[in-house]
Amino acid sequence: MTSRRAAQAQKPLATRAETASEFEEATNLLAETPDAATTSRTDQLTPQGHVAVAVGLGAEDEVEENDKTSLLQEEKQQPGFWTFDYYQSFFDVDTSQVLDRIKGSLLPRPGHNFVRHHLRNRPDLYGPFWICATLAFVLAITGNLTLVLAQRKDPSIHYSPQFHKVTVAGITIYCYAWLVPLALWGFLRWRKGVRERMGPYTFLETVCVYGYSLFVFIPTVVLWLIPVPWLQWLFGALALALSASGLVFTLWPVVREDTRLVAAVLLSAVVLLHALLAVGCKFYFFQPLPLEHIAPPPQAISLSPNTLLASTSPRTMVT
Repeated sequence: MTSRRAAQAQKPLATRAETASEFEEATNLLAETPDAATTSRTDQLTPQGHVAVAVGLGAEDEVEENDKTSLLQEEKQQPGFWTFDYYQSFFDVDTSQVLDRIKGSLLPRPGHNFVRHHLRNRPDLYGPFWICATLAFVLAITGNLTLVLAQRKDPSIHYSPQFHKVTVAGITIYCYAWLVPLALWGFLRWRKGVRERMGPYTFLETVCVYGYSLFVFIPTVVLWLIPVPWLQWLFGALALALSASGLVFTLWPVVREDTRLVAAVLLSAVVLLHALLAVGCKFYFFQPLPLEHIAPPPQAISLSPNTLLASTSPRTMVT
């Protein structure tokens, strides 16, 4: 009994000693972190026997809220269109996104909208810019190579490097990739005022669709180096069908809300302009130089022996 009473008497002393050590730890922690505050309730003890300390987070919360507010203000304050930062966002794409959009332009199918499935409201100018530049240089280079190959077959063809074709190809491709989408976008915006249910794409989305639709012509132009006319026209027809069908499938969800006549005329105009671009490039860049107008060599006149002898015999003097 005496040992039990002594043990019971020692328990309060041990509890007091632990509490004193806990208060000493809390005091040291407060000395190290002045913003900290200990909990007033002694029942909030951690499993390790330490006093639960709640760090004052009021200042940190205010800092986080201020940071969020500043970020929201920065997002709202978009740079002007005359600044470089405004256009930098349209070139912020990675290789996988560009390849996915090229693949979508090469494999059009009904019900698969290029804008909704590939652009996802994030149009870029990186892909269209380099696709147009590559197509312009490939057109000029293959056009010159066609003349070189033609000269090897026919030496009468005189070849000289035609550097002006690079300028012509660049102006043609870039004007088509920007002016035609601009006219299409303006027409759809005008029709939206007539037909309220129509929701046209943005101008950059329209430019992006046209830019990626021209990618199929890059391998087609390279294949036009094959000196077989019917094969060249076959490759051109396939490329035109793929490119034009991608444009039609993309524009159809927008124009189907309009009247049938307007939708048919608009889509026909889109296909016709695309065909004019392909056919014009085929005739201009893949025409051999004309033959040089060389005077034919003088042909020997066949004369009979009697005539030849008569002409060479000395004339007789008549007296």
